[in-house]
Amino acid sequence: MIKNLNSLQQRIFTGIALLALVGLIGWLDNFFVMWLFLGVVYLFAFYEAMKLFGLSSPSAYFWASALWLFAYVYPNPDDLFFLVAIIFAAAIAYLHNFDKQLILPFLYPVSGILFFLILYKDFGIAAMFWLLATVALTDVGAFFVGKAIGKTKFSDTSPNKTLEGVIGGVAIATVVGTYAGLYIAPFWIALIVTFVVSVASVFGDLFESYLKREAGVKDSGDLLPGHGGILDRIDGYLFGAPMMVIALRAFL
Repeated sequence: MIKNLNSLQQRIFTGIALLALVGLIGWLDNFFVMWLFLGVVYLFAFYEAMKLFGLSSPSAYFWASALWLFAYVYPNPDDLFFLVAIIFAAAIAYLHNFDKQLILPFLYPVSGILFFLILYKDFGIAAMFWLLATVALTDVGAFFVGKAIGKTKFSDTSPNKTLEGVIGGVAIATVVGTYAGLYIAPFWIALIVTFVVSVASVFGDLFESYLKREAGVKDSGDLLPGHGGILDRIDGYLFGAPMMVIALRAFL
């Protein structure tokens, strides 16, 4: 009981600290600050992904760092993953014994975090708040609806997640999150974008659960007391951010 209470306290304190930090960065609304903050998230997430994929390569960290530095000055950061893919393909063809699996952490989580940056760059802090609200509401809504009426297992990948919870979370996020999108898009576009981002975030969470099951671990890391690792906190956003950018480009 005491152990569970301490864990809950850690989770609450860490959650408050994260909200305060995110709120401060949003209030500053500065591209360099956002890039710097996302860069810290990016490097920790990359490290955790390397562990989940069972990879070890100092050069991968060099390329990951160089890529993020380049993203600061490059006008379309979301294009950079394709640059990495070309470099990796060239290395595989030339070196023959190059480890093909090293592309995996660049696919996940690097490509997703690059979309975070382009979302802020192209659509501003209001879009970041919209994304934050949509994914958070999906997660929280799914938890409470699942606890209240959940009976049907959603997927073997995440046995604790229920279909009722997922539907409830997506519904709550779509209804409430749409209003956050009205600063950027008309109502019907905001509704559609919020819905597809909410659904994408569900599978972002599910995908990270799959990676952890494959690696045989409970959390992606232990950086955040009570919450696990960075990937445990941003998994839904890694699918939600690309989906929001794609949807906004399609409809606006």
